[in-house]
Amino acid sequence: MARRSHVTELGCIACDELAELGAGKEGWLVDSANVLSTLDTHSLALANRSVILILGWRYDDPSSRPVKIRPSLSPVEGEITAIEWLVFDDLHALAVGTSNGYLLIYSLESDLIHKQFIYPGRILRLRVHGTKSGLTQDTSSEEVCVVIPGIIARFDGSDIQSLLQRWFQEAHSQFWDQKPKKSETEGMRNSYGRLPLQLWNVNKYGSCVDAAITGIMPPPLMELQSSQRYYCAVTIGVDAVISACRLSEDRNRSIVGAILSKVVPATFSTIASFSKMIWRSGQTSATNSEEKPQPFAKASPLTCLKDRPRKGEKLTLSPSGTLAAITDSLGRILLLDTQALVVVRLWKGYRDACCLFTEMLINRDTTSKSTSAYHEHSKSDYCLCLAIHAPRKGIVEVWQMRNGPRLLAFQCAKGSKILQPTHRLNWHPIVLEQCPKPSTLPNAPQR
Repeated sequence: MARRSHVTELGCIACDELAELGAGKEGWLVDSANVLSTLDTHSLALANRSVILILGWRYDDPSSRPVKIRPSLSPVEGEITAIEWLVFDDLHALAVGTSNGYLLIYSLESDLIHKQFIYPGRILRLRVHGTKSGLTQDTSSEEVCVVIPGIIARFDGSDIQSLLQRWFQEAHSQFWDQKPKKSETEGMRNSYGRLPLQLWNVNKYGSCVDAAITGIMPPPLMELQSSQRYYCAVTIGVDAVISACRLSEDRNRSIVGAILSKVVPATFSTIASFSKMIWRSGQTSATNSEEKPQPFAKASPLTCLKDRPRKGEKLTLSPSGTLAAITDSLGRILLLDTQALVVVRLWKGYRDACCLFTEMLINRDTTSKSTSAYHEHSKSDYCLCLAIHAPRKGIVEVWQMRNGPRLLAFQCAKGSKILQPTHRLNWHPIVLEQCPKPSTLPNAPQR
């Protein structure tokens, strides 16, 4: 009997532009910390410190061609440290984070759409995710999360979508009139101003190496009732393997904070005015041309797990945000319930592992026999699973959530990397494999 295959070859990538990223060397895709990657439904973006390469991996699409983006980054802006796709219906763009805290958004034609300073520090991760209320599930939001050591910034998805819609509409209208000059494109980008964002300091338990906003949570006791939202954030790091915080949109939501917000500004204003009368100086302070970050909103610590010498390394959220898979430096994988903030499952012996959440058919063999070839499976036919790529073992395993068995395991070549399309697309992981001739992109678990 032939051995059953759980993978499907999707396509192949081979182009000269990959040489600039180090292609051709063994392990170039996974061993180099400078090579970044993010996946769209039909495109793959790879980047190093100075250049971004967008590649179409559908071999049956002859129009797909490599697009190279070389951002003009000054020493103040730093170098490329994070990339992520932004997908809103038919609008596709690429978000880029830099080592000095700048967020840039590019079109697929390598045009710079937006540039904004977030906070001084290295951007570790860009996340696109949808959040839902943990209790009633009737409140949801789309968001783009920027992770900096000890800092979380959140952009509302609707603000970024509005920005992209305006930019694409203006770019399309100018295309039919005449090709815009570089100065006109710069002016069009600057006319949008800054995107509104929330900023939180979450280094109560030490600087984080990764973080995520998992969902919307109810306000704590003794808080003023308002339309302001509260978010739950999970961070991982060196000092605390896992920690959680409640994030408030407003800096002064407590009753004491509300009183102080009225009294302190008036008192400070009186003291400042009196001081100016006494210590008035003829010298005027020089204007600081450097961009300054906005003040932090309120972040209240909830819990933490400290287990030295264990260190958190990678964090992966489930599509609903109710589960998180966390890998650590001891080769363990912790499955965290982000609503109860409790570890509900543990795997051992998976050093350097990478995890992604996916879906699989329940009792696929039985279902296929009892239904016709034209039957369309419903949502209830699938179960949430965790795909674990163990590079040292050379396998990918798929486990049923939360406490189910291992459903399948298949081998993958050395130097492979498991990826997943960004939020609001399908959830199936794709394995990137390095081949001698040429570099290929096969094999994704079938649905």
